[in-house]
Amino acid sequence: MGRMGTEGENVRVVAGRYRLEARIGRGGMGIVWRATDELLGRQVAVKELALDPSLPEETSRQLRERTLREARAVAGLSHPHIIVVHDVVEQDERPYIVMELIDGGSLAERIANQGPVDAREAARIGLDLLAALRRAHDAGVLHRDLKPANVLLEAGTDRVVLTDFGIAQVAGATTLTETGSFVGSPEYTAPERMSGLRTGPESDLWSLGALLCAVLSGESPFHRDSLGGVLHAVVFDEIRPPAQATPLLPVVRGLLERDPDRRLDAAEAERLLRAFRETGSTPRPPAGYTPTRGDVPHTPAPGAVQDAPPPAPDEAAALREQPAGRPPPHSTRSVLLAAALVAAMAGAGVSAAALLMRDGGDGGGGAPTPTPTPTSSAPRTPGTTGTAGTSGATETSDEPGTPTGTRSGAATAPTVPSGYRLAEDERGFSLAVPEGFTREPQGERVFYMSPGKAIRIGIKLGDAKEGGPLAVMRRAHERGPSTNPGYRYGRVAETTHDGRFAALWEFTWDGFSAAEGPRHTYDLCWEQDGRLYDVWVSAPVGDVSEAKEYFDVAVDTFVGS
Repeated sequence: MGRMGTEGENVRVVAGRYRLEARIGRGGMGIVWRATDELLGRQVAVKELALDPSLPEETSRQLRERTLREARAVAGLSHPHIIVVHDVVEQDERPYIVMELIDGGSLAERIANQGPVDAREAARIGLDLLAALRRAHDAGVLHRDLKPANVLLEAGTDRVVLTDFGIAQVAGATTLTETGSFVGSPEYTAPERMSGLRTGPESDLWSLGALLCAVLSGESPFHRDSLGGVLHAVVFDEIRPPAQATPLLPVVRGLLERDPDRRLDAAEAERLLRAFRETGSTPRPPAGYTPTRGDVPHTPAPGAVQDAPPPAPDEAAALREQPAGRPPPHSTRSVLLAAALVAAMAGAGVSAAALLMRDGGDGGGGAPTPTPTPTSSAPRTPGTTGTAGTSGATETSDEPGTPTGTRSGAATAPTVPSGYRLAEDERGFSLAVPEGFTREPQGERVFYMSPGKAIRIGIKLGDAKEGGPLAVMRRAHERGPSTNPGYRYGRVAETTHDGRFAALWEFTWDGFSAAEGPRHTYDLCWEQDGRLYDVWVSAPVGDVSEAKEYFDVAVDTFVGS
């Protein structure tokens, strides 16, 4: 029988040496105990890692082995700002990590109890964490869960200690947590990690940028009331650093660059923070600055789309005028970020509707009809705001961007992607549709439907309307609750298509029957040669990845009469 610990816990001795005495923390990866190393007579912290008991025995064995291997790699990291790992053991088929016991609370507890810190203290914390990350990255170890709760402040010295490498990834190895579900803290997780597209040192640096905002203002800039809201904020919303971050704005904005290839690297972030500590002001990165990347390879998550870079933010001159991180309009390639996000989150039991469909519905110009009217969203074009999936988009844009990649009305024939066929419709238009989709005209609309009709590509041609495409889509949005049952998250934004003003409408709705279930719609409307063109895609929320791809291909390859 075990003995009772100081907090009523049943005392156990692990590996014949470490006496677990009191539970001092709990997280998604397991329990942290205050313990005594009976061999050396010292206090230690022991993290008992929890593995999913529902996993097959062979899978559990492999995960245990990876945990032990990766924890031993972390144990090789010797740095004053990285928690010391004394030992890694296994008992009763459960891994345990033995670490130094830090007398002091976490950075999250400090913020909660004492409030945010000033810019000088934030810079000190940032420099210490950068030093820790550089040491880990040089050794090929990624932390992947940097947040205030995983940063300890030693009592008496205020030493900053990065801890909880429980979901760390070692270069070249499949990690413990890459089992098809998302791990980490979404408010501090880089968009490319969240979408499963890639993982590298720059992902930890994004987390540091969010952490700096949190210690300066009290919360992450991506804090929202729901998980879906957080995920949408990280991937799509305008990034608005808090006003308290102004003294460190070049660092914060550089670290919160959505394009990992343009993100501030550790060396430059350290230089800027040191300059602030020494002079009280933060210089901007030099003109033409290009980040220098480390040697840790980018490792896409299993099944993730690998060639879709996250959207790049505009370079804004002032925090209030042009917040950093505004994503450009969708291109056929980059919109797969959203699709990958849905796929990555699905394994964690997160509803796809909660992730991206904060605005949505079934379109076709919004005319009431008893038949399904799928909608679609416009391809992203550099310099355009209000694109599909961008909850921060406004309904108007002062400077519509220059379109790229779209071919509506182009003189040359569009390229038909593999898996698609060119549908030359008798109503005088053509576009690429997925193989296996069948044509079904419904009044003034023409649909190309998937087998079973779950995904519908819709096209409507008509005369130009008063107010142009934006007015047409706004009127459709206003009628959304009457034309699309359960209409919600509707958003209309001005954009461009082939150099012409266009409007993008996106929404979620309940479908025309209970059997159909929740759906999401993307809809692009534009005028050309006195005619109004409307192309949309509607699909179950669980099929958003395919729907968005189909939509972008349809818009990119559409040629009108």
